[in-house]
Amino acid sequence: HRRRARRGRSALRRAAATIMRHDTLPADASPVSVSQSGLIRLAGPARAIALDVLRVNSLQTGAYVSHFKGRGMEFDESRPYQPGDDPRSIDWRVTARSSEAYTKLFREERERPVLIMTDLRSNMHFATRGCFKSVNATRAAALLAWAAHHRGDRLGGIVFGDQRHRELRPRLGRQAALRYVHELVSHPDWTQDIDHGASDVEPPLTQAMAMLRRVTHPGSLVIIISDFIGLSRSAQSYLTGIARHSEVLAVFLSDPLERRLPPPGRYRIVSHDEEMAIDTYARGARTEYRHAFEERLHDFDAFCHRYGIHLLPLSTEDDPVRHFQQALGKRTL
Repeated sequence: HRRRARRGRSALRRAAATIMRHDTLPADASPVSVSQSGLIRLAGPARAIALDVLRVNSLQTGAYVSHFKGRGMEFDESRPYQPGDDPRSIDWRVTARSSEAYTKLFREERERPVLIMTDLRSNMHFATRGCFKSVNATRAAALLAWAAHHRGDRLGGIVFGDQRHRELRPRLGRQAALRYVHELVSHPDWTQDIDHGASDVEPPLTQAMAMLRRVTHPGSLVIIISDFIGLSRSAQSYLTGIARHSEVLAVFLSDPLERRLPPPGRYRIVSHDEEMAIDTYARGARTEYRHAFEERLHDFDAFCHRYGIHLLPLSTEDDPVRHFQQALGKRTL
């Protein structure tokens, strides 16, 4: 009996280890870089992420739970207006040419466009715990790209940094996901030093939002993965335009140091070419710092609520596989 019990416990441990290997990131995943093979391996865990009946169970206080609108609608034909038809669907051009009112009929698009915009600007290559914001953003983007592929949606989007913006038109199939993964890994902002001198050009985030507004069609699912630092009024205007006709999920990246200064002390922060020291002994400074981040997040949360945008926080300490399965729900396989 004891031998059978030991064998049973061993089998349970092996099964648990197998589940952990499939549902979480590899233990040797780098905190500062990504690999194409590593992002391709996320295709397996992505099968369990629900993008079809999608509910955002936000992890932050005050957020809401709501259904995504689903697939886009495509105009089919016009027919005479009937009692009970939505007045907003009246075809005014046809009505003006006839003696009676006509209403538009729509058919559901066969494949929903899914557009993923991933932020790889220099401010994303930072972390004090877990992994770089850019690394978790890339892993999250790859997971959602594979989830869209498994559902049979058309996948496209934008990968942008400080100097390069790459647009990928929505396509079907595994090649679309592989193309997106390749662009994430090969983006020059992983290795390129950026000159942040004065410029008359719009900030990169604003440029990317303008590009996204231009390429998004009504009925799309739009996912924006960023820390949203530098979200200008122009960028907000582009984003509200997108949200009017498409479903938008904003994945908000942050590091613990951005949310709160460490306990009283003197700390050394190092980058690849410079270092600085921060002094956190002043209680007032720590409180003001924390309030500044909370105010920025609160303002962005209010903005998202106002325009029906789903907000999902993601920390550099979070495992994106577990995080998305928990926040978006698990798909029944």
